[in-house]
Amino acid sequence: MNNSGLDERTKIKHLKELAKYREQTLRPHPKLRSLFFELTMNCNERCRHCGSHCGEIVEQGTLTTEEYYRILDQVKADFGTDDLRLCITGGEPLLREDFFDIMEYANRLGFSWGMTSNGTLITPEVAHKLHQTGMKTISISVDGLAESHDWFRQIPGSYERTMQGIQNLLREGGFQHVQITSVIHHKNIQELEEMYDIFSKTGVRSWRVINIEPIGRAKEQPELLLNREEYLRMFTFIREYRKKGRMEVCYGCSHFLGTDMEREVRKWYFLCNAGVYTASIMYNGNIGACLDIERRSELVQGNIRTDRLKDVWEQKFRIFREDYRKSGKCKNCKDYKFCAGDAFHTWNFDTMEPNVCMKGILW
Repeated sequence: MNNSGLDERTKIKHLKELAKYREQTLRPHPKLRSLFFELTMNCNERCRHCGSHCGEIVEQGTLTTEEYYRILDQVKADFGTDDLRLCITGGEPLLREDFFDIMEYANRLGFSWGMTSNGTLITPEVAHKLHQTGMKTISISVDGLAESHDWFRQIPGSYERTMQGIQNLLREGGFQHVQITSVIHHKNIQELEEMYDIFSKTGVRSWRVINIEPIGRAKEQPELLLNREEYLRMFTFIREYRKKGRMEVCYGCSHFLGTDMEREVRKWYFLCNAGVYTASIMYNGNIGACLDIERRSELVQGNIRTDRLKDVWEQKFRIFREDYRKSGKCKNCKDYKFCAGDAFHTWNFDTMEPNVCMKGILW
């Protein structure tokens, strides 16, 4: 099934152009488009896949409300608000008592912002306040049917509260995008079709399907990872259901998928945005790239309390902008020119090889 309308020859042409752009334009001249704020590591759920071990970590040195005001002032002065989007995440960001103070301030400065949430705290009143403070987009995590979701999130009743939170957002209205995101693993992959039937009836117009990754807590539970047949089933499902109805189904941003599947399960070609389009400010002020990337000292680029983000963005992040990952099994791979080592969040910095590679699975 081909739903992109692009043949292999055209895709290869596009991928070569993208590779050239990555090496000759984007890496030498990166453009900050998405800035993540990790407002908290606290969470009211204990998700079995959490890459950050949220809920386990005792926060130390958490940024204050006033510090966020100062950061927002700096970012606006240095980067403007026209081409920059704030992405608010956690933990569960709504657990911060000053959440609406921070986001109201960002809204007054003219920032466009969206967030990720588990949805359990989104009452009708919260949905209204999110609208008032200018939230444009939100992605709510629903990881299976009721029993599977509650098991995966380790909180009884989570599914019901999450689905109610989605309905509260939809009833409030006025948002550009309300999306459901589902992490697919060994125990819920059989529910894909039923999940589609239920989610498509909610009124949500976008469902992002992603595979569980060998990071965070999931590294300790390898039995949850997908095998080759399950990967094939997931991607085939996305491809077939992508434009089936009013709710679009799409894959996340992770991983180069080969010429057959690229553009069939998402609107864009794979390009890891870490450190070239994306940066993050962690709850304690540390500056990094994608928040899913392992928290290693060499990957922390500075701290917002002592460093100005503009200076860090322009002078550091070299580890994300240099071509040094052509090693191990990537060294002689002809597809390296397209994937450049694949996603940074699943790159193994000890063995210098990717922990996830779709070659041998999809092609």
